[in-house]
Amino acid sequence: MIWCIFILGILLPQSFAHPGFFTSIGQMTDLIHTEKDLVTSLKDYIKAEEDKLEQIKKWAEKLDRLTNTATKDPEGFVGHPVNAFKLVKRLNTEWSELENLVLKDMSDGFISNLTIQRQYFPNDEDQVGAAKALLRLQDTYNLDTDTISKGNLPGVKHKSFLTAEDCFELGKVAYTEADYYHTELWMEQALRQLEEGEISTIDKVSVLDYLSYAVYQQGDLDKALLLTKKLLELDPEHQRANGNLKYFEYIMAKEKDANKSASDGQSDKKTTPRRKGVAVDYLPERQKYEMLCRGEGIKMTPRRQKKLFCRYHDGNRNPKFILAPAKQEDEWDKPRIIRFHDIISDAEIEIVKDLAKPRLRRATISNPITGDLETVHYRISKSAWLSGYENPVVSRINMRIQDLTGLDVSTAEELQVANYGVGGQYEPHFDFARKDEPDAFKELGTGNRIATWLFYMSDVSAGGATVFPEVGASVWPKKGTAVFWYNLFASGEGDYSTRHAACPVLVGNKWVSNKWLHERGQEFRRPCTLSELE
Repeated sequence: MIWCIFILGILLPQSFAHPGFFTSIGQMTDLIHTEKDLVTSLKDYIKAEEDKLEQIKKWAEKLDRLTNTATKDPEGFVGHPVNAFKLVKRLNTEWSELENLVLKDMSDGFISNLTIQRQYFPNDEDQVGAAKALLRLQDTYNLDTDTISKGNLPGVKHKSFLTAEDCFELGKVAYTEADYYHTELWMEQALRQLEEGEISTIDKVSVLDYLSYAVYQQGDLDKALLLTKKLLELDPEHQRANGNLKYFEYIMAKEKDANKSASDGQSDKKTTPRRKGVAVDYLPERQKYEMLCRGEGIKMTPRRQKKLFCRYHDGNRNPKFILAPAKQEDEWDKPRIIRFHDIISDAEIEIVKDLAKPRLRRATISNPITGDLETVHYRISKSAWLSGYENPVVSRINMRIQDLTGLDVSTAEELQVANYGVGGQYEPHFDFARKDEPDAFKELGTGNRIATWLFYMSDVSAGGATVFPEVGASVWPKKGTAVFWYNLFASGEGDYSTRHAACPVLVGNKWVSNKWLHERGQEFRRPCTLSELE
């Protein structure tokens, strides 16, 4: 006997043109102003409807008094010629005016504004992207569903809660991705909140429908059967649940027979539940990467720590820094990562952000096979490129990088400004091109990326560290600072220990800008060595 399991289908509303809001917190702030404008328009509409109803109410009260008097002595009332005239006038003219007032549509202004603003609304992809971000933050920072639902996140200024319906939607997003692990977690959270008495537009039957199937998909047949029976207690006629119940019982009977035969009459074996398996976007170093994001990574030994120093740096006697040297701090030894403090002012940061905001586009990566630029799920941010000739501040920043590193910036890429989105991240990657990517920067004609300079243009309330999984280094964002490291050894060989990542932003808004410096022009500034690893 073969029983069929009914697969749940999810229908999402049709979306408008994709604006990609979820990939940039900076641009999402525009949505706040959009919604505020709509609320103002809605309040104007409500006021207009209230004024209209007030006029109708006054008219009704006036006529109520008049008709009460007239009906007591109809002949005597209309016997007065003025009353007779006014009665005819009211019924012929004034009631038509009242009819027009009642039929008058006061919503035109609000609907018109809503129609105009709707083209700038987020769409389905944004909603799904924001939902996936919450799931990503949940995994990276080891957060349980109750913590997220109650908004108990570190560094939050504006606490917010998830309703049972919100939890249900998160579970559905996980379900569409065949991510039954997160489906179970969020459907259980939705069910828990409903059982605690929360009033919601969703019901327990819908939640149990998804939950039982997600549990079954993870191999826990006993729990799936229990949940299905619980669903049928609430809705005995539920077609899919009745079908699933028969199927689950059939499978359990088969397993029982198989176990009985295998054990030759010994006690039955329980089905071993499967839990979180290998993710679709699995990374070998994910565990180490996520530990570093939580600040739990490899700790440097005291002996190595003693070799890290803070110092004043004058850029090799550069006239600009002799009287006001830059503050320099060693963040890591191998690879050497240096942080420059107070290296970009708040005023410069605001100018750079203002220049970048109108140009922010979804960040891309270069496909190592085709060389084409493409968006990817593991890079959630928007970026813009600024040239030195556009603004004296950008030019001044470029020269500052040259003066402090001693490297020629004339062959460097333009200043890239990035703003991270909801749970914004960039998973472990190399900045330089490996040997299997010989054409990565061929069009630039400036060789490989010899070094990276990264400005932190905002503080981040929680998360958002730059981590180096190969060596266990974590560098935390601090507004006004910059970090610098070499991607290549002096020999020109790639330093694979510089593989790094931008951790998901848990709470806050992360702005950075970076400068990738290339090999050309550095021949006499950083001469080659005879050893490949020096």
